[in-house]
Formats: sequence, structure tokens, C-alpha cells
Amino acid sequence: DGEGDMREPLEQQVLEDRERDEDGEEGCIFINKLVTDVAIPPAKMQTDPPSVPISELYLNGMFPVGQECEYPPSQDGRSAAWRMSSKEKRVLDRASEEMWNDFRQAAEAHRQVRQYVRSWIEPGLTMIDICERLEECSRRLIKEDGLKAGLAFPTGCSLNNCAAHYTPNAGDSTVLQYDDVCKIDFGTHINGRIIDCAFTVTFNPKYDCLLEAVRDATNTGIKCAGIDVRLCDVGESIQEVMESYEVELDGKTYQVKPVRNLNGHSIGPYRIHGGKTVPIVKGGEATRMEEGEVYAIETFGSTGKGVVHDDMDCSHYMKNFDVGHVPIRLPRAKHVLNVVNENFGTLAFCRRWLDRLGESKYLMALKNLCDLGIIDPYPPLCDIKGSYTAQFEHTILLRPTCKEVVSRGDDY
Repeated sequence: DGEGDMREPLEQQVLEDRERDEDGEEGCIFINKLVTDVAIPPAKMQTDPPSVPISELYLNGMFPVGQECEYPPSQDGRSAAWRMSSKEKRVLDRASEEMWNDFRQAAEAHRQVRQYVRSWIEPGLTMIDICERLEECSRRLIKEDGLKAGLAFPTGCSLNNCAAHYTPNAGDSTVLQYDDVCKIDFGTHINGRIIDCAFTVTFNPKYDCLLEAVRDATNTGIKCAGIDVRLCDVGESIQEVMESYEVELDGKTYQVKPVRNLNGHSIGPYRIHGGKTVPIVKGGEATRMEEGEVYAIETFGSTGKGVVHDDMDCSHYMKNFDVGHVPIRLPRAKHVLNVVNENFGTLAFCRRWLDRLGESKYLMALKNLCDLGIIDPYPPLCDIKGSYTAQFEHTILLRPTCKEVVSRGDDY
């Protein structure tokens, strides 16, 4: 078509003339957007508090592109810049444009929701109130629509020594305190294309070094990630940066430790843990990242042992992605599984979400489904009492032409 004919020389010109500048914090080489690729500025303005779905802000259906970075040089020192100008790679990139665009829509919802949450989160709020307000906003901006669009997993708001997988169950009266370290980990999805992105909230500046260590470690992991990069090399780089930081808390100095049994992971359609893990310490697998894959790069730093264990009541559950047909005898268990299949599929869910759907007295049925291996429980993961853990996480797309940190925002 005519537009395609005009686009090709324009692309070539932009590629030849593109500017690169070295970014101090992430060490990424930024690539100017192609003129024809950028999202058209919003037709509507977002409200305050946010209520307009992202799909109604970008009427041309093209959503903002994340931070685009050149891939790191290969081990023999060869630059990966050729990927940007390779016609073949650009054709491959465009073939997946619809998929990248779904990720971008979910990422823009994530950015706007977290900006909203940061504007009001404060000590004195209950954890239930925080999660419900966040999720209500998320559902609106993503324009929740069954399994086509919605929340990808429950809102994690793990506190202090608890690093992951805590969200309050009904009746939990926990209140956020001034001295708490709270990890806000939530996900959005469009057509099963999941954005998994997290940050840490503190109010006491004494934790600033801990947060800086983990943010730096996550950015290091992002910088090292790329096509053909070994997962173990990413983990080694993360550990080196994380352990270069110390934090002084109440007169005692702690080296920041990576939580060695937590890691990043590949992401598949409707599958938060896609099968590959990205370690945050050295000694991991030599498996390589591949073109077209999507990863959640996340790191956790701790002032404790740097190891987590199951603790406290379980709130997170997820259907086993690979489970075949398993006969179920309990009628209540059959019913609960139907509810899960209809509303969550293979995405994670929590007890609050079952309550919200009007379900009650489901705990025995849920336990039965867990015992049968149909559903897996994901209890809170905690380091030793008295320790503090922080987390930062982004979703990255290993596109044929470049690496896109799709969930990157002005905040982190």
C-alpha cells in the first residue's frame, strides 16, 4: 500500500540518523522512535483520580512504546547495533506488532495506576483498603473484560521481612506503619500479555540505601539481559551490584544480600512463570535468553539471611498450567474449579477475589483442588523476623530489533 511505500525510506532515514545517548543510570542506549510508530497523544485527558480506560485515551490503538535499548555486545565484543538496521529483523518485529502493542497497553495502565497509588498511600491505611483501591483503579484503566483484559495476579503488598506473595485475606486488619517497607507488586494484562512490575514504598528515609541497592540491581539485570545472554551471567551481575551496598539501620550496618531463592522469570501468554528463571545470584543455569521472549527482571534485597521460607496464611493461588483432566469427587470442589476456569483461567487469584465473586465456604474445596494438584498454593515468602526486604521489577520484551523495557516509567 501507499503508506508502506512511504514508510520504508522514512524508516531507513530515521535509522541512519538516529541519535544514541548513554543513559547514566541504566546504561542503556536509547533509540529514537520511528515517526510512524509513536502513539498519537491522547484524544481524551485522564481524570483525577484516573477513571478513563487506556484504550479510550489512545484512539488510534497504538500505545506508548517503552524504553528501547540496544542489546549488549556479545561476549566476543561484537555490537548488536546491526539488529536495528536489519531489514529482516524489522520485518520480524512488525509481524509481532499486535502482541507488543498489547503489552504496551497493559504497561500504560500499570504506570498510571502506580502513579495514582503513590499519590495517596500513607501510614494508617489498612492493607485491604490499599489493595482494593489499587485494584479498582486497575480494573477501570485496563477495562476489565473477562479473560481478555484484567488483573494478571493479586496485588502483593508484602511488608518488612515478608518479601513476596502477601495480600490480605478478608478480616486481615493489618495497618501500614511509618517504619514499614512495603513491596507493591501488581500485574495487568491484555489478551494474556502480562505486565509484571513492582516497586517498594517506604516513609522513613533510613531505608533509602536499601531501596537504592535493589533498584540499581534490577537496572543492572535489565542492562545485562539480551538475546543469547546466559541467565547465570545476569544473576552474577545482579549479585555483584546488590552486595556492593550497605545500609545502616538503628546503629547497625548490614550488607544488602540478594534473596537467593527468589528470581526473575520468563512470561508466557496467560502464564506468569513461563518456564525459565533469571537468578539474582551467581551459579545459576547456563540457559540462554532467546529472541521473542518476554521476561520479568526482578530483584530482592534483604538485611536478613537472604533466604525466604513459607510463612503465614496463604492468599495466592494459581491453576497448574500443565494439569490434564483430574477426576474431582467433591461437588463444591467442582464448582470452585468452574469459577476459577471462568474468571481466572491459568492466571493467579486470591481469596478476596473469590469473595468478590460471591463465593463463600470455599476453603475445603480449595484445599481439595490443591491436594489434587489442580491448583497450586503460593504462600507468603519471608526472611527472618526483624529483617527488611525490598523489591523492584520490570517487564522486558526481547524484540528482534532491540530490547524494550516496556513497563519503564518516570518513577523507576
